[in-house]
Amino acid sequence: MSTLPHPVPPQVDVLQRRALAVGAVGVVVSLVGALINPTQFLHSYLFAFLFWNGIALGCLSLLMIQHLTGGMWGLAIRRLLEAGTRTLPVLVLLFVPVVVGLKWIYPWAGSEPTDAALREAIEHKHLYLNVPFFLLRAAFYFLVWIALAAALNRWSLESDAGMDLRRARLLRSVSAGGLLLMGFTITFMSIDWSMSLDPRWFSTIYGMLFMIGQALSALALCVVVITRMAAERPVAPVANPNTLHDLGKLLFAFVMVWAYISFSQFLIIWSGNLPEEIPWYLRRFHSGWRYVGLFLVLFHFGVPFLLLLSRGLKRRPRTLGTIALMILAARVVDLGWIVRPEFPRPGFALHWLDLALPVAIGGVWLWWFARELKTRPLLPLGEPEVRALLTEAGA
Repeated sequence: MSTLPHPVPPQVDVLQRRALAVGAVGVVVSLVGALINPTQFLHSYLFAFLFWNGIALGCLSLLMIQHLTGGMWGLAIRRLLEAGTRTLPVLVLLFVPVVVGLKWIYPWAGSEPTDAALREAIEHKHLYLNVPFFLLRAAFYFLVWIALAAALNRWSLESDAGMDLRRARLLRSVSAGGLLLMGFTITFMSIDWSMSLDPRWFSTIYGMLFMIGQALSALALCVVVITRMAAERPVAPVANPNTLHDLGKLLFAFVMVWAYISFSQFLIIWSGNLPEEIPWYLRRFHSGWRYVGLFLVLFHFGVPFLLLLSRGLKRRPRTLGTIALMILAARVVDLGWIVRPEFPRPGFALHWLDLALPVAIGGVWLWWFARELKTRPLLPLGEPEVRALLTEAGA
């Protein structure tokens, strides 16, 4: 199989160069922070890793949804989604600092806590929350994700030589079973890597909140990239106003589902008013975190909801890309709102590493993502719909 670079629009080269430069600066600054305050570095690192790992997982989930449902929206961004899934081996390496710093990140992995309620919760969940089992589950998650990504990428590229019925059925079958595995692994991943920051608290909607957020983040990133290349060949014939309109409607749908799931979790916990559940929200409704929550209501839901109601805005590449970029920024804030208040710092206390580490990991991730985009044609050339549009446009 050839891995020679393919011609790409100049925007991909620009993305790769800028990601490398910004990521290198972020890595240097973050390493300085690690020397100054190792514990804070690990706390901020977890939040940053969860965000970028979530985009890769969102790409994998959307890719399987596209194989099951079809549609030009998915054909336009399929190779972007595939490139996102091929960053998973890099994320395995980026997970190493979390493994090394387990006892400084999770209360159940370190020394015995002084808080009696926390100590009791850890004792009750010790069979599940212990370091060897945690590492075994993490290895299983990555193995499943990488195996699914490798299979879908290989068969998709083979389809460029000409789509056949057997391969199409294989892609759909793997995607159907793969989505079930994604639901299982992402649910337990969210419990292990995020919810267990407070072993006393639990929510049955938590995994779904992560799944929807990851898919929304991945879709927003793909929309940002595709709209920047919408006027360039070979993307232009496929990234037409109708396709952008469909992508905008899908963004709208995911924003709505995210709001529904988030409010459902809040409503159920707040109406139940159980002492072991409401502290999670109390920490986020005091000091400066309440304003972060208000920001999410406005800019993760309210403003995108109103803008994406407009048919005209969804059909303009630059405008739709700007809306998607705003959603992507709100996703970073949302994950920070979920993760950061769990660490023992009084009130609303953000650290400069909370900004440096998402930039550092993001630079590395985006550089690899852009690199992967160059290894394959930007469009699935074996798909009849894509060939028809390219032929009509004379591409």
